[in-house]
Formats: sequence, structure tokens, C-alpha cells
Amino acid sequence: MSAAAKPRTPLRGEIWLTNIALDRSEQTKCVVIIVSPDARNRHDRVKTVLVIPLVTGVHKQSPVHISLAPSETGLDSDAIARADHITVVLKSDLVEPANHSRTLNNKRICELAANVKIAMGCAG
Repeated sequence: MSAAAKPRTPLRGEIWLTNIALDRSEQTKCVVIIVSPDARNRHDRVKTVLVIPLVTGVHKQSPVHISLAPSETGLDSDAIARADHITVVLKSDLVEPANHSRTLNNKRICELAANVKIAMGCAG
């Protein structure tokens, strides 16, 4: 009898799938960027990761949204990272995407962090 394989740890900048509530009370399958530091992500006692959701399609632009091209994400279309929707999700609720998405670089993650500060009224 073999033990079940331990799920892969999500790392900062990676794109994963999960269920999350965005603008409605119901949960929807969503693409997210892992933004928490890897030390936190790898910690066995921490069961959650910090994420920022990505949305596709036409959306109202906001100073706290960042447009990401398919070349950055590996997704099929342009996406918007919504820093005003930063949240935590359980690691166990994450699903690795089948298409080998790309990892956002640290510069882009720090841009998202700056936009979280703006969304919280702490910029300046």
C-alpha cells in the first residue's frame, strides 16, 4: 500500500485555480495569483495562502487593477489582477491548472502589493 502523494506547495507568483466569492455571495471557480511569501506558503502549520484573483473579459479599469498579458500568465487571454480583492484561501482548496501557466516575477508581485496599499487608503 502506498501513501498518497503530498500535494505540491503553491509558491509566490504562481497561478492556481480555486473557488472564491468575487462580486457575489456565491463562490465561483477563479484563477488566482499566490502572493504570500514562500516561507509562509511552505510552513506546515499555515493552512492558507494569500491570493489575488484574476478576471478576464471586459471590466471597469481601476487604479488598483493590473492588466496582465497571456505572455505573463500563460492563460489564453488578457487578465486583470484585482488587488482590491486580496484574500486568503485554504491550500487544500487550490487546484493546479492543467495548462502550465507562468509564474509572475517579483516586480509584478510588488506592484500588486503597492496596489493593495492604495485599495486600503495607505498609499502616499
